[in-house]
Amino acid sequence: MAELRDEAFSPEIVSRETAYRGAIWDVLEDRVRYGEGEIVRQYIEHPGAVAVVALDAEGRVLLIQQYRHPIRHRDWELPAGLLDVVGEDPLDAARRELAEEADLVASAWEPLVSIWSTPGSNSELIHLYLASGLSAAPEAFAREDEEADIRTSWIPLAEAADAVLAGRLRNGILATGVLAAERLLRRD
Repeated sequence: MAELRDEAFSPEIVSRETAYRGAIWDVLEDRVRYGEGEIVRQYIEHPGAVAVVALDAEGRVLLIQQYRHPIRHRDWELPAGLLDVVGEDPLDAARRELAEEADLVASAWEPLVSIWSTPGSNSELIHLYLASGLSAAPEAFAREDEEADIRTSWIPLAEAADAVLAGRLRNGILATGVLAAERLLRRD
């Protein structure tokens, strides 16, 4: 059997319209030639994102909690953010987001996984990194809106993984990052 992997596939796009133009992302409507006919699909065109599993010397992961309006929850998350600087390398974006959301810098970085967050509705590709050798950033970042209300907590990695598997932590990026980091560290 060949190596298991996702397969690129690009059917002909007959037409594309912007159904909605937003401040951060747009909703596109594509008419696509598929099989014997055509299908119409609307989706969010997303610039992509990064997330960081920041692990301290005691094996604890930094979780941040902030309000997310679409789900009406303060969910626990990993430090993360958009790839919204043109041409920025994802690792550089991860470094930036760790400093902006957690006031931390890391001396060691390792790629964990890259995932499509919800491929049925948007094009967001998220790159997750493991960061260690943590220290305070040279200066604190000025936060606003929901980010001004960020709460932080250092949780043992195994406890965070248990909370994911028990359904108490439901953020998909956090779940992927915590479980991938635990697996990587167990393998090493």
